Amino acid sequence: MENSQIIILAIIATSLATFISRFMGALTSEKVSVKSKIFQWFNCVAYSTLAALLGRMIIFPAGVLAGSELIIRLVVMIACVALFVLTKKNLVIPTVFSAIFLSFLINF
Repeated sequence: MENSQIIILAIIATSLATFISRFMGALTSEKVSVKSKIFQWFNCVAYSTLAALLGRMIIFPAGVLAGSELIIRLVVMIACVALFVLTKKNLVIPTVFSAIFLSFLINF
């Protein structure tokens, strides 16, 4: 197989896995109470996975982020969390700000 065929096959396989799990979640969502212990457990697992991925991106970056210093990434993260809280949990403003602020600090 050529590399392009392997990449396309990988994209299809991961897309199917994602869509099947989302479809199953949509089918069973009416039967699960938001206040149930199992729902709270899945919520905790989802947030902990997200926190671990964000931590990995900041501590051990790959790609373009690897060219920046750890202190710069930490300053941008702290500034964006503060901006997130100040803007009443708006996700757009801190996201756009992080790209601009990181570019500014790297080139400064």
